[in-house]
Amino acid sequence: MKLHEMREALAARGIRLTKSLGQNFLHDQNQLRRIVRAAGLSPGDKVLEIGPGLGPLTELLLESARHVLAIEKDGRLADFLSERFQTPCLELLRADALDYLKSERRDWKGWKVVSNFPYSVASPILAELACGERAPDRIAGTLQLEVVRRIAAKPGGGDYGVLTLLTQLDYEPREFFKIPAGCFFPEPDVDSGCIVLERRGEPLLPESLRGAFVRIVKRAFSQRRKMLFKLLKQDWPEQKLETAFAELQISRAERAEKLSLDQFAMLSKTLAAQ
Repeated sequence: MKLHEMREALAARGIRLTKSLGQNFLHDQNQLRRIVRAAGLSPGDKVLEIGPGLGPLTELLLESARHVLAIEKDGRLADFLSERFQTPCLELLRADALDYLKSERRDWKGWKVVSNFPYSVASPILAELACGERAPDRIAGTLQLEVVRRIAAKPGGGDYGVLTLLTQLDYEPREFFKIPAGCFFPEPDVDSGCIVLERRGEPLLPESLRGAFVRIVKRAFSQRRKMLFKLLKQDWPEQKLETAFAELQISRAERAEKLSLDQFAMLSKTLAAQ
């Protein structure tokens, strides 16, 4: 679907896009096909697409996969998609994607997620999708470039934080690439990028320790300039922390941004075991 076709479709139905819904549609065919290639789709795949809009990505997904579940919040766009794609391979759901993911608790194992995510809710949607035993096998998502960099960040940098660790606990970032603002309609005020996340073959932590990991990570980055040990004292007895830090050879003066994912995982195991 080219840019002039998007404009015509919107004008014919009197649809004015809503900024609060993050409605910036990717129309550049080269970038759309690049995303689909990055997703590594096979003819038998099941794909989840969030925020399909007018369906430029949906069209390519239907060519590459067996089944596409598209979740669209805007009823006007959902009506357009129903008219445009009359195929049993597409399951169209009119819903708020974040509310749906929270309430349904569906098992996404064996699925791939390929989406131009609505930027206004992209981070919480990713956090809801990319965790636990029900998480999809692969995610190829277009997001604000700032969010992409936070997801792919390494310890020690300003982008490294809660989103990095909550995502990378279950996923390995494989690649990411920038997408110019001119590839979208209307053009967003921020830079964009597509990131590919591959689910880990073996989880770093058992499901029973996920709660402790999340609790530690969120507390650790609640005040970035403060020492990790002092922050964790709000939730854990000082003696337990001293034992754990000594065992893992972590300095009491260390800040959260210096600890690796593996160190946070080991800290979760050690504190939970105590």
